[in-house]
Amino acid sequence: MACAGPIIITAVPHRHIQTPIPFHFPPMARAFLGSTPSSSLLTTSRLSSFTPSLITNQRRRSLRLTTAAVVAMSEFPSEKPIQPHPSLEVIGGGCDRFLPALKDLNLPYKPFPVIGWNRHLETIFASFYRSCPDVRFRRECLRAADNGTVALDWVVGDDLRLPIDAPVLILLPGLTGGSQDSYVRHMLVRARDRGWRAVVFNSRGCGNSPVTTPQFYSASFLGDMREVVEHVTKRYPKANVYAVGWSLGGNILVNYLGQDSLSCPLSGAVSLCNPFDLVVADEDFRKGFNNVYDKALARALRRIFSKHADLFNDMPGEFNIPLAANARTVREYDDALTRVSFGFNSVDEYYSKSSSSKFIKDVKIPLLCIQAANDPIAPDRGVPREDIKANPNCLLIVTPKGGHLGWVAGPSAPLGNPWTDPFVIDFLVYLESQESKASASSTDLTAAETLV
Repeated sequence: MACAGPIIITAVPHRHIQTPIPFHFPPMARAFLGSTPSSSLLTTSRLSSFTPSLITNQRRRSLRLTTAAVVAMSEFPSEKPIQPHPSLEVIGGGCDRFLPALKDLNLPYKPFPVIGWNRHLETIFASFYRSCPDVRFRRECLRAADNGTVALDWVVGDDLRLPIDAPVLILLPGLTGGSQDSYVRHMLVRARDRGWRAVVFNSRGCGNSPVTTPQFYSASFLGDMREVVEHVTKRYPKANVYAVGWSLGGNILVNYLGQDSLSCPLSGAVSLCNPFDLVVADEDFRKGFNNVYDKALARALRRIFSKHADLFNDMPGEFNIPLAANARTVREYDDALTRVSFGFNSVDEYYSKSSSSKFIKDVKIPLLCIQAANDPIAPDRGVPREDIKANPNCLLIVTPKGGHLGWVAGPSAPLGNPWTDPFVIDFLVYLESQESKASASSTDLTAAETLV
């Protein structure tokens, strides 16, 4: 699956370009795989002061613990075990490790009345009416190795108020999504209020990012992800870097974590509403009311493609430009354009080989996955439960309701942040605290060994 948005830059003469501009995006096509309107009923955004202590002069993620450090870590007081509420399904090989981070899992999941009782109503309500915090971004256009371009949106003022070792959070929106989306901004504000630096990774053409080559992005393409992670970790070498992905962004993130497991520099990640098995998702996407989402997204993709169709003139291979320009479904669009761009023989092969369910068993860093059992776009039957149970680095939470990117529940419902946001940030803050403990123990032991 691929997407793009209105072009704002037609050429990028240098590899890194930073342009300070306020982003108040116009309303985009209301596709339901991760894109939401930019305007909303409520807007809130407040900066909070935060001054974390400096732990070490080295990038903490790069530290290698000695045996003595591991022994010392084991002496930290154990956390009280959490008993998840029966309304939630909580499984995974990492339960013992990560449940102490999620203090409120013992509370029941209570969907907001009426809205939260129907998966389609919840999905559509969240897409159209959830509040969208007002945030100003500084855009940085990153030129990829193939001359394609992605846009990184950093929060204005973060470099002035945050220390250089503040943890960094990379946000990956869903298909056609970007910095304008309400669920992205809610997470960004929550992370910022905890003293984290956040950046939104707008894929090619998304979030008004420029399109400079005849190729968008896909569920399987990891080139841009690798370059973004490398760029961010080099810019902040003393900080731990984490990532959160929604929907197709979650699928790309888990693919990256699994396929690059031996070289991934991230310290932790969260996946939400991940379709996991794209073959299963494609089957359900074309059934019943889901046709509404399919047709809406196909219309959005057609409009996007038409703005950049000239880039595909005289392209060799099996590109079906007329079909891409007139696609009635996402499957038709992917068959005409996406699977050809990325070298697949058929759209079914593209979906099969791009499914992150195949790679979650290889994930080597802490990963929290949150799904909704009634998600109309990321089917529950596609969740790789057995591989998650077998992986000591993974934890899965499945809510009984939630729709797709809805989760209209909790104290902020119906117009505030999704129910998932507090759990996501608590998980990440917990991982950062463990990294800090490990770094402090390693530093103290090294100093002690030097004195001896």
